[in-house]
Amino acid sequence: MYDDSGRGCLVGSGGLTSFVGRRQEIADVRRNLSASRLVTLTGPGGIGKTRLALVVADRVRRAFRDGTQVVQLASLHDVREVASAFTSALAVLDQSNRSATQQLVDHLGTQQVLLVVDNCEHVLTATAELLAELLEAAPGLRVLATSREPLGIAGELVTVIPPLSVPAAEQSHDAASVDHSEAVQLLVDRARSVAPDFAVTDANRPAVQQLCERLDGMPLAIELAAIRLRTLSVGQVVERLDHRFELLTGGSRAARPRQQTLRALIDWSHELCSDDERLLWARLSVFPGGCDLRAVEEVCGFGDLAPERVVDVLDRLVAKSIVIAEHTGELVRYRQLMTVREYGAERLDGLGEPPVLRRRMRDHYLCRARSMVERWCGPGQHEMLAAMRRDHTNLLAALEWSLTTPGERPAGGRLASLLCYHWIAGGSLSEGRRWLDRILGVLDGDTPERGSVLWVAAWATLLQGDREAADVRLTELEHVATALDDAELAAHAANWRALHHLFSGDLPAAIGLYHRAVRGHRALGNTGAVLTAQFQLAMARNFQEPVGDALETCREVLAVSARHGERWNHAYALWISGLQHWRAGDVPAAKQAAVAALEIQRDFTDGVCTALVLELMSWIAMSGRHADNAAMLGAAARAVWHRLGTSVDAFGPHITADSRRMARQVAETLGTERVERVTQRLARLTKAEAIELALEIAAAVKPATATRVLRSCPLTDRELEVARLIAEGLSNRAIAEILVISPRTVDGHVERILGKLGFASRTRVASWIVSLDESGDGARASRAATS
Repeated sequence: MYDDSGRGCLVGSGGLTSFVGRRQEIADVRRNLSASRLVTLTGPGGIGKTRLALVVADRVRRAFRDGTQVVQLASLHDVREVASAFTSALAVLDQSNRSATQQLVDHLGTQQVLLVVDNCEHVLTATAELLAELLEAAPGLRVLATSREPLGIAGELVTVIPPLSVPAAEQSHDAASVDHSEAVQLLVDRARSVAPDFAVTDANRPAVQQLCERLDGMPLAIELAAIRLRTLSVGQVVERLDHRFELLTGGSRAARPRQQTLRALIDWSHELCSDDERLLWARLSVFPGGCDLRAVEEVCGFGDLAPERVVDVLDRLVAKSIVIAEHTGELVRYRQLMTVREYGAERLDGLGEPPVLRRRMRDHYLCRARSMVERWCGPGQHEMLAAMRRDHTNLLAALEWSLTTPGERPAGGRLASLLCYHWIAGGSLSEGRRWLDRILGVLDGDTPERGSVLWVAAWATLLQGDREAADVRLTELEHVATALDDAELAAHAANWRALHHLFSGDLPAAIGLYHRAVRGHRALGNTGAVLTAQFQLAMARNFQEPVGDALETCREVLAVSARHGERWNHAYALWISGLQHWRAGDVPAAKQAAVAALEIQRDFTDGVCTALVLELMSWIAMSGRHADNAAMLGAAARAVWHRLGTSVDAFGPHITADSRRMARQVAETLGTERVERVTQRLARLTKAEAIELALEIAAAVKPATATRVLRSCPLTDRELEVARLIAEGLSNRAIAEILVISPRTVDGHVERILGKLGFASRTRVASWIVSLDESGDGARASRAATS
């Protein structure tokens, strides 16, 4: 379907259905993108703005070094969450306490990227202000926005998206003119998906022409009408549609607004649904971010619609394109197009059910969050995190309703605290802290709910390096735990106060409190919390006590976590084990532990653990006198830290001292300028790229491969030219444009370059080029090419 979100017909950048017409509009938008850094597609809902924007973005993506990204704003209800929607869509995993806007400025500052910002109209002012700031700060950024009205930013080029072309009345007897109009082509294409034998004939051509004309050439309206051709003739559709238009507008067809036309068609589609289908349609509108079958059954299945009947009714709504079923392997999620969902929400208001549905949805996710915490110390952790990320929009909607509804704030507090692993390990730490702080601002009293929010908030602030704010939270937590005589809160108070001492450098105090926390968690049977406290205890012991003490604690964590199939705490224990082995001079054991930890992080989005392991691997490489590899790994760690918005300094003076000492050794060996060049070349690495680079270096038979290869440059002149452009961070498409050769030729060059150098990915080419130039081989190669 064509709608304001456009996602009903899209998988990635392609579509489940063919894209019909719009050649002129595509050309206009591409031309405007060349002339302006902000192009806004405007038009009424259902006109196809989103689909057109995504098609254009797909066709121009190779012209942008960092590709294209899509930011969907359709599900937002609060203008304060606009910047957070951007950080979530762009995977800005920032652990700092900086504003989301500042995080975006830093993230996009050096990128050459096209952002498709979809559905701006309901958060217009906030979106315009944010985009103005981003465009000012990021010279390589271009924006293609969709909105029902312009953003009103200086330099904006507005492209008004018209309806699809329809055959004019004077063309009704010209078969070619009718059949080749865009609206008719779309009708035929979509009708054949439900009635494979459908065709425009001499008999139905006048009705086809009339139908497309009466629908104003609006894609969504045409697609909904096409669905009815499964059971009705075109003439019958026209008869019913004409009646509905008259009924709903009550005036001249020539004067009716297009929005009334869209509403009339949705009303008509609603009338053709059974009572059960109408009820489920309305109830599904409570999910702003789509949902799975279990959620549909548990939230929407009650009263007149029993849970066991939900799947059959849902199937009928999918068949009628009221609901979109999205398949990813064995996973199926259901969602409604924005316009359809808004219509359902209005119907839900008429039924008087919104409070009931929103409470049921909140309680559903409260149950899921509780289950995640209860099952955390076991297998499937990264799958649970992925499931929560898919429901992220629904979770925020549930929190918003809880915080703004009298009597529901305590339940909102429970949900926010039970989402602790979603915030901490799932890549939403900054957003989690904002919600936790917001809840603490409205949730009063010495209650278990406030106590739980306090300890999660303290954890988040400590990871962001905000020890002063954490101290405030911890002081109140300790008071609440004492006032309630709550053993669980007391254990958490000891745990996170210990972390505060550790990050502040007071190791004896931290170690003492960790022992208390472990005893408290163990008495409550909370094995996952015990493991977390123990790996943090091992970190404190790493700097305070003999090597064996920390390793013994790590071995206990590793044994228990392995027995339970738990991997998150396991990865941190591996990192600390590697750190201890390195400090003891056992480099092979340190490398083995670090690699194992990093392999686990392939499945997680925990940037903190990834950055810490990368730091350690850099130190290990330097201890083995592989300064080139140490420089690359250190640069990769800094790239991840930068994306998180924090640094190793947040984790205490002891580990900071190690980091700085090893960085000095690398700089003394290679020279500050060379290290800086490597850092700059790798500054845009993503977390996933940094992990793969580190594992590739670790897997090399001889870690100094880069240094060995440059002794005699194996590349041809053209390959060396391509390699230098790769090192600049350019895409294959951009390289092709610069060298005036085909993209396919560049693909071949890149494949041969990686093969000759023995690299599995292009991320190592940047450092190799720096090494080549330092050795003088680069200059010799350049002279040879010139001669």
